[in-house]
Amino acid sequence: MPPLPITPATLFRTFARMGLIGFGGVLPWARRVLVDERGWLDDAEFADLLSTGQILPGPNIVNLAMMFGYRHAGLKGALAASFGLIGPPGLIVLALGVGYRYVADLPAIQGALHGMTAVAAGLIILTAIKLALAQRGLGLAWLTGGAAFVAVALLRWPLLPVLAVLIPLSLLICLIGARR
Repeated sequence: MPPLPITPATLFRTFARMGLIGFGGVLPWARRVLVDERGWLDDAEFADLLSTGQILPGPNIVNLAMMFGYRHAGLKGALAASFGLIGPPGLIVLALGVGYRYVADLPAIQGALHGMTAVAAGLIILTAIKLALAQRGLGLAWLTGGAAFVAVALLRWPLLPVLAVLIPLSLLICLIGARR
């Protein structure tokens, strides 16, 4: 079956489906749909878009959707992908927010929320592992990633100073590697 053309309508439907299925954690579903199901990106392209989305202001998955949509269908594609991603789930969140105040103290609701948190965390960890395994030949870059993890997660250093040191260092490592 030939792939669907990437039109604004296709982008809206695809990203709306991601937003609805990945309720609470869209990143794993975005990777699955864009890389595994549709084949629109490979793992390296997905990682590039995601890393670019992370350094831009705003939610990284929305940034990824906008960049991907713009790449394939211009401004209409960027708007369709981002509105598809946040529009339908946003309406559901509004409806749930209205009803939540009436059921927030029920033990069944509290248990369900705890279970969903564990599932979302597991999906994010699995996606991180898949992306990491796809990044071959980046030995020195792994070192800066490990340094960031140690500095922020274990030593509890502030994120901004750590990034202020590690981003230029990582760029320098990549530049040196490209010259070889």
